[in-house]
Amino acid sequence: MSQTETISRPSGFEPEHPQRLAALRAYAILDTPPERAFDEIAEMAAQACGTPMAHINFVDADRQWIKAAFGHPARAMPLDFGFCTEAMREDGVLVLPDLAALPDRAANPLVAGEPHLRFYAGVPLVTPDGWAIGTLCVLDRVPRTLTDQQIFILKALARTVMTQLDTRNAEAALRRNEERYRSLFTFIDAGFCLVELTFEDGRAVDYRFLEANPAFERQTGLTDVVGRWMRDIAPDHEQCWFDLYGRVALTGEPVRVEQAAKALDRWYDVHAYRVDGPGRNRVAILFNDITERRRSEIALRAREAELRLVADAMPVLIAFIDRSLTYRFANAAYESWTGCRPSEVVGQTVRMLIGPEAFAMRQAAFERVLAGQEIRREWTWTLPNGETRVADTRYLPRRGADGGVDGFYVFAHDVSERKRIEALLQSRAERLEAQVAAQTRDRDRVWTLSPVLKLVADRDGRVQSANPSWSRALGWSEAETLGRAALDFVAAPERAAAQAALRPLCDESRVEDVELSCLTRAGDRRRVLWTVVPEDGLFYGFGRDITEQRQAEEALRQSQKLEAIGQLTGGVAHDFNNLLTIIRSSMEFLRRPDLAEERRRRYVDAVSDTVDRAAKLTGQLLAFARRQALKPQVFDIGARLRSIADMLDSVTGARIRVIIELPETPRFVRADESQFETALINMAVNARDAMRGEGSLTLRLEGECPMPPIRGHAGAPGPFVAVRVSDTGDGIPDADLGRIFEPFFTTKEIGKGTGLGLSQVIGFAKQSGGDIDVASALGRGTTFSLYLPQVEAPAEVAEADRDRRRAAEPRRGLCILVVEDNLGVGRFCTQILEDLGHAPVWAKSAEEALGELGRTPDRFDVVFSDVVMPGMGGFALARQLQADRPDLPVVLTSGYSHILATDDAHGFTLVRKPYSAEQLAQVLYETAKRGGQPAAPAPQPGGADGARDP
Repeated sequence: MSQTETISRPSGFEPEHPQRLAALRAYAILDTPPERAFDEIAEMAAQACGTPMAHINFVDADRQWIKAAFGHPARAMPLDFGFCTEAMREDGVLVLPDLAALPDRAANPLVAGEPHLRFYAGVPLVTPDGWAIGTLCVLDRVPRTLTDQQIFILKALARTVMTQLDTRNAEAALRRNEERYRSLFTFIDAGFCLVELTFEDGRAVDYRFLEANPAFERQTGLTDVVGRWMRDIAPDHEQCWFDLYGRVALTGEPVRVEQAAKALDRWYDVHAYRVDGPGRNRVAILFNDITERRRSEIALRAREAELRLVADAMPVLIAFIDRSLTYRFANAAYESWTGCRPSEVVGQTVRMLIGPEAFAMRQAAFERVLAGQEIRREWTWTLPNGETRVADTRYLPRRGADGGVDGFYVFAHDVSERKRIEALLQSRAERLEAQVAAQTRDRDRVWTLSPVLKLVADRDGRVQSANPSWSRALGWSEAETLGRAALDFVAAPERAAAQAALRPLCDESRVEDVELSCLTRAGDRRRVLWTVVPEDGLFYGFGRDITEQRQAEEALRQSQKLEAIGQLTGGVAHDFNNLLTIIRSSMEFLRRPDLAEERRRRYVDAVSDTVDRAAKLTGQLLAFARRQALKPQVFDIGARLRSIADMLDSVTGARIRVIIELPETPRFVRADESQFETALINMAVNARDAMRGEGSLTLRLEGECPMPPIRGHAGAPGPFVAVRVSDTGDGIPDADLGRIFEPFFTTKEIGKGTGLGLSQVIGFAKQSGGDIDVASALGRGTTFSLYLPQVEAPAEVAEADRDRRRAAEPRRGLCILVVEDNLGVGRFCTQILEDLGHAPVWAKSAEEALGELGRTPDRFDVVFSDVVMPGMGGFALARQLQADRPDLPVVLTSGYSHILATDDAHGFTLVRKPYSAEQLAQVLYETAKRGGQPAAPAPQPGGADGARDP
């Protein structure tokens, strides 16, 4: 059963109709939070109709959304749930008294399931345009019906829902308008205020601020004005402002005025109008600070007057001509050019001023400038005195506010003198051009014919040009060179060094004398000495091919080496012949059976001393050759200098004063201590001889030093220590400075020097990673500077006892594997060991020794091996035994070995040849006792004291 009331609206109900959906969304009600007004309407509907449930429902295109519910929870539902869509198709109220009585409605989910509805009554919510957007419905779980009064109330409540929606929309629009007004009020740049005026005797005397926007403070500099009176804020504010606003309040006529506020030191553009009726004396004021504009206008007028003075003072014609070709401005220069004063020129046409003939020549230019083009021409003028001048004239169009050309400016400059100078300069330029062309040809000839290799490269190092000498010297054609990196033509092993040497170019510094090996196209190498100069963003390289020069120098060095070898051979032969003479003579006397015991001991001592002297001579030769087997250790070089200085008096004599200068901080080096002492004493002896036994000898130690370039060798940053030995002798002649380190070179008399002292010093320095430099001046003495690498202090710094003495006698009965390829030395060594009570087994090679050890691995207590042997050397044997038999100690012996000379950290005990039986027995005993532990330095023939003699 259905009871309806007709409402005029579009026929039918289409959920997805665009206009219906637009009408629904215009209310912005969907998915909004609950609102009390709608909840109260739903509750009133339920109470009026006597139902336990009621809700306000809005229908979207694909769902139902309940805004307010009474008696059941609000939720969203599909369109086919319930009967609201059916009610929206009705013209009035849809009443369904018993839903279960109708089979098609009994199957509805809200009837068959929760909340088990049996009664439904709904009225559509219709917009003023007639679109149904939802329903107001009441619900019950038992069948029932509605009275006419209840239906009337339900319809009235539906209209109330729509009224509430319209009110809600209106309030939202009002809020938006208020927000827009407030935003405008807050963010406009113009100042705004609302004031209320007070009058006395019909005249405004003050006003109070009711409102002021943020721009008010920026425009006036006044803060916190709302509620305050203007006379309190600015007592000196001019009365004219109160009169202006009072007139607006009394008459209601708005005003617009630009006026100064002297009290505020500002100018304002003000628009004032009355608000809130005639009796409330309220005026709204909108204003802008135009102080800067007014100041600019005043300054502009001053500038215009100043520009007029400038224009009149200039010797240039300046004018403005309008579209009728009439002068509207002319400067004072027109009087000297035309004979007319500026006031006489203004108002004349161009044709009248310059004459028909000159006007005809310029007419086309006038038409073009009035069309908007800038024109520049040179015209001939005839001055009032009859003189003819040339004027460089510019016509510049001026555009009006509409963008059109309303005239043009004229600037005419007398260039007669300039034209004369230009003609003169042109003739000179032609002569200069001819000279430049000749110089260019000369430069091209220099570039083409010069024997110097020339390259030009960009900042990335890529070759931009190369001269023919480059191709002649290296074989690379210009096409093969251009565009490639310059370093591509440097031999690969030298490229890193070349990059380092050329790095100063990045700081715009020139690089000189960089010698590099350059690759030829045929694959050979040429030595080229380069100078590279940065200029104008390019690198200019100049190279000199010194290949033949270096080959000649090498040939000279080989010749000098042969000469040095000859000197060395003669010197060694001379000294060893002397030593052999002593040994041979002594041995002849020792063979005499009737020789007295005292004389026998004297000859035996002579042989022993001579052997020691021969060992010293051999050591000096090895040091010169840098093949001396060093025993480096870390020691305090300052302490060692101090101890050596204490004993130098015995070397230099009483008439030479020894001065030592040491830093406060200890400095440490890693070197052979004995060889260092020998080198120092050698330099001291040379200084003593240079001073002829009288003068001052200064030993000075410096630390943390770089090593400078010495004798053509590159320096090093270090750190190094520098031991400087300075004397007050005669100095060294320049001719001898380059030879003092040569073997057997000496300026002493025959028999007073071997010439090996400084050779030993440079050999020790080079082998220790350093060098020695010398500086000398005739009559002012000589300074030798010995550079050695500086190292960190050891964990424990202690002076080692350099003269080891053993209290215990060597133990007898060791089984020793002797490895010696020399038959004589092998027989002698095994004989000595047998005489000392040991059991030696002789192997003539390292391979034979390994075989012996393989057959009887536990037989031997120690291995005693020569270093230099055919096949496997002693050093390789020791390393293999160290790996395979770490418990078997090894002792090495050699008079010379380049391996031991270059690897001072070999870790094995070394006995130098020649050695004595006592020394050999002592070393073998201590090594066997120590087992496979790392070796300590062994005592050497002659002892440390013997090495001090130069």
